[in-house]
Amino acid sequence: MRRLDAELGSGGSGWTGDGGWQTTVGRGLEGARLGLLGLGNLGSRVARVGLAFGMDVIAWSQNLTDEHAAEVGVRRVGKDELFAEADILSIHLVLSKRTRGLVGAAELALMKPDALLVNTSRGPIVDEAALVEALEAGRIGGAALDVYDVEPLPADHPLRTAPRTFLTPHIGYVTREQYEVFYRDAVEDIEAWAAGSPVRVMELPPK
Repeated sequence: MRRLDAELGSGGSGWTGDGGWQTTVGRGLEGARLGLLGLGNLGSRVARVGLAFGMDVIAWSQNLTDEHAAEVGVRRVGKDELFAEADILSIHLVLSKRTRGLVGAAELALMKPDALLVNTSRGPIVDEAALVEALEAGRIGGAALDVYDVEPLPADHPLRTAPRTFLTPHIGYVTREQYEVFYRDAVEDIEAWAAGSPVRVMELPPK
C-alpha cells in the first residue's frame, strides 16, 4: 500500500515535478486484512487477488452465506465487524435502494484510523459528505475512488481537495475490450429491434 496521492502529487508537485524522492512509507499487503463489501463476481475476483498476496480476506453482504464465502476462500463476518476489522475495505455491490448510502457516517466511524476505503462500484453507495468529513477529521487513513455521485466530478467538489485521497475519473471499465462489447451489443440490439425480434429486453420494475 503506497501513498500515491503524496508521491505522485498533482499540478507539478510530486517527485516528477519538484525533484522530491520517497516522501512516505508504505505498508505491505501480506497479513493485512481485506474487507469486501459484496462477494459477487467482481468481489470474488478481488478476493482471489488478496489471497494471492497473503491477505486475510473477510466479506459481508446482506445475502452472503458461509457456504459461498468458504467456496471463495474467505470468511463471512457481520457488517460492523467488516468495517471495524478491515485494513482495506473495497466495495463491490450494485446500486439499489438497499445499497444507496449504505456506507455512511456510522460505518466510517467504525473503521480503523489508518484503514483505506476503495470504491470502484457506484458512487452513491457511499455518503460523500460523510466521507469528506471523515477524511478531513483524520478518522480514516484514506480513500481511493473511481466513482462519484455526480459524474464528471465537479471541479469545485470537496473530494478534489480532501486529504489522503487518490481519485480517478471512472476509468475502471474503460478498456478497448469493454468498448468492443458495448458497441457490438448496441448494433445487435438495433438490428434485432428493426427485424421485430428484440434481444436483451429489460423489464422495468413496477412503480
